[in-house]
Amino acid sequence: MQYLRLILLPFSLIYGAVIWLRNKAYDTGIFSSRKFNLPVICIGNLTVGGAGKSPMAEYLIRLLSGHYKVAVLSRGYGRKTKGFRLVEPSDSVSDTGDEPLQFKRKFTDVTVAVSEKRVPGIERLEKAHDLVLLDDAFQHRAVTPGLSILLFDFTRLKDFFLMLPAGNLREPFSGRKRADVIVITKTAGILNPAEKASVLGRIKPFPHQRVLFSYLRYGDLKPVFSGTDLTLGNINKRSSVFLLSGIANPAPLVKKLKEMCGELIHHEYPDHHSFSTKNIAKLANEFNASASAVKIIITTEKDAQRIRLQALQELLNGLPVYYLPVEAKIEPADEADFNSLIEHYVAGYLQHH
Repeated sequence: MQYLRLILLPFSLIYGAVIWLRNKAYDTGIFSSRKFNLPVICIGNLTVGGAGKSPMAEYLIRLLSGHYKVAVLSRGYGRKTKGFRLVEPSDSVSDTGDEPLQFKRKFTDVTVAVSEKRVPGIERLEKAHDLVLLDDAFQHRAVTPGLSILLFDFTRLKDFFLMLPAGNLREPFSGRKRADVIVITKTAGILNPAEKASVLGRIKPFPHQRVLFSYLRYGDLKPVFSGTDLTLGNINKRSSVFLLSGIANPAPLVKKLKEMCGELIHHEYPDHHSFSTKNIAKLANEFNASASAVKIIITTEKDAQRIRLQALQELLNGLPVYYLPVEAKIEPADEADFNSLIEHYVAGYLQHH
């Protein structure tokens, strides 16, 4: 499939040229980019699809929200509303998008907002907050962040670094130069020096950039509708797992579950997919028809936000439906340095402004 997309290379060259010119216009001041008088941390990636932005945003929320008044600002991909909106736990996905709703339901004391235009969004937030986290905003050049964190998915480093539609890049690979920190996400664990050297040779960081490595840590299974938490130890080789996913790259999750269970039945949909009653009825029917004595439905935390609609909940009523939380973990050797880098940026900025 990847090689078939090379047929689209001429369109990638045109798209890449347009984006290159746009970036050049920002770099040279032809297009204006706004700086704000408070710490603004941007989290993003160069490619379409997931590189672990949500776990990284949650990592920073945990790190900073105990000391500062934090606001998270997202575009709110997939929502049906327009303009600036503060997210409430009682909102629906159509109001806010799935990821902002996930943030708010998990961190109820933190301000989460959506705005397709980030400049007016920050203007609405800056007076009442100490800092703003911009989720998925690396290509949003209308704002100049004080600190920019760029993520690369370790499991996709062997993909072609080509522009859409032949490749997965949103902008030319050279755009990585704008990042202050590069984090390689979703490694299988602690990488050895040779593996790290190979990664550095692939992404070619600039001298000013700090490169760190992170992996995913899975938590206890949590009920989507009702019930009690389950440890991952409840899944074993006698278990049949029905996985429902609508995320960009489910491969690490699939690998994790396959290592644990006896049978994995994957109902896979595109990123941010709006689950229909037909989708969920198919899942429920297959689950009920399974002869397995030990079976469970597992989804991701992001997907859990989208199956809480009343019509979908009724189809899953009485079934064991759980989501699997995930956290980003910086390699232990670098964790203190990474935390210090973030904290010093925020504290230093607030001290001198």
